[in-house]
Amino acid sequence: MRVDLFDFDLPQDLIALRPARPRDAARMLVARGDEPFADKGVRDLPDLLKAGDVLVFNDTRVIPAQLEGRRAGGEAKIGATLHKRIDLRRWQAFIRNAKRVKEGDQLIFGGGVTAIAEARHADGSLTLMFEGEEPVEVLLERAGRMPLPPYIAGKRGVDEQDLKDYQTMFAAEDGAVAAPTASLHFTPELVEAIDAAGIGRETLTLHVGAGTFLPVKADDTDDHQMHSEFGRIEADVAERLNAARAAGGRVIAVGTTSLRLLESAARPDGQIEAFAGDTDIFITPGYEFRVVDGLMTNFHLPKSTLMMLVSALMGRDRMMAVYAHAIENKYRFYSYGDSSLLLP
Repeated sequence: MRVDLFDFDLPQDLIALRPARPRDAARMLVARGDEPFADKGVRDLPDLLKAGDVLVFNDTRVIPAQLEGRRAGGEAKIGATLHKRIDLRRWQAFIRNAKRVKEGDQLIFGGGVTAIAEARHADGSLTLMFEGEEPVEVLLERAGRMPLPPYIAGKRGVDEQDLKDYQTMFAAEDGAVAAPTASLHFTPELVEAIDAAGIGRETLTLHVGAGTFLPVKADDTDDHQMHSEFGRIEADVAERLNAARAAGGRVIAVGTTSLRLLESAARPDGQIEAFAGDTDIFITPGYEFRVVDGLMTNFHLPKSTLMMLVSALMGRDRMMAVYAHAIENKYRFYSYGDSSLLLP
């Protein structure tokens, strides 16, 4: 499909630079089948689902994955955004000013943190091998900063508040370089209300990579290559989700990351299996969903893979109408913005 079919014009003043406070005070646009749109709030979620449904959250934790430094022996500044862990000391990273970096160069970051540039990948990224014996996570806490999306970081500086704001209440497993932003709206009070309504909760892990920020540069979706990300679904989680579906409950993914991993772990017959490995699933209109019955998600960038994913779930024309309604009614967009509940 042509990528420009997923384009739209967004007024810049609708890009949220800070989240709603409290988190569950955000608005939520509900699109249910062909019914009229409903302007609700995130706090209405327990009333919009039914007992026996299951919300599936991503428990990945964002690490301070952006580094600033220079090449040893030179003054040229370079930037690194870690994308995906390779092993205990190696990460694949996107490099700013990458042409100044050759394989074998030592890169010097803040706090005495150094890394060796190793293999260059086809997408232009590099493998960085962090030197020393301290765990890489410790080095990143010393030298790194929170990797806010460029549409926020380009408008204001990253500050201490972002260390809390850009982390979900479910964050437990270190490894993401972007937050699963749909879950940013949840508070302990909202979770209590969900539990009281008889709605189930499960967690999985998908370490979101920096590729989520990259625009689709191809003109046709067939020519776009997704970056792979590591995910895991435990066997007991898969078993409970299968049981909930067998009993008539719906699986509602909280965020596109949860949806992508659920669909990656699903057999053609709709059974979810335990999963541990990489996924590069690319969901576009025409995709046959195996497991997911609904999606809670923020509003996404034009011509992005996530805009294509929600269009696959709801239909392109329906999603363009959803976004037109959101823009007309001044919903806040992107990572710190408002939410939507999509029920095909």
